[in-house]
Amino acid sequence: MDTFDGIFAGEKKQLKAMKDSKVGSFGVQSLVFITIVQIACLLKLQNQILFVLPVSLFWGRLSTLFFIDKFKYISYKKKSISHKNNWNGLRKESFVSMIFIIIFTLGRFMIYKSDLIFIKELLLLLIAIFISFLIPNILGKKIGGFNGDLCGASVVIVETLMLFIYAIFL
Repeated sequence: MDTFDGIFAGEKKQLKAMKDSKVGSFGVQSLVFITIVQIACLLKLQNQILFVLPVSLFWGRLSTLFFIDKFKYISYKKKSISHKNNWNGLRKESFVSMIFIIIFTLGRFMIYKSDLIFIKELLLLLIAIFISFLIPNILGKKIGGFNGDLCGASVVIVETLMLFIYAIFL
């Protein structure tokens, strides 16, 4: 919620609005909108939820690694330790996660009897990779870096978009 308040606060007040403990109107609107979209998607995906939910959650969390890799840490009038200090690079940080998603996806691909379903799942995988890179880039460029609020917003936005896309395609 803080991220959306910051985005719409104007360029000079973004970090201050995100740091403010009060929730603004844009934050409340984003919370309501995202919650409604997620509930609608979960209702639509009833039979597929055991596959779609872990994959959507995976891509949401992976998006934070792209964020940390590409942008510098920012804060409002406070010095804090950045994740960059302990950062080992995107390849090392995401290695175990990538092995998991490859095994999970390959297992899913093996159960398909139709080439059309296989192609659809492959397309969804490519869309997921694209969205996981795109959302952190948009947020990072808009705010000028990353912090905990932006990483959290990236996770939620990517998860919601993936649920929405799966609800449309499946």
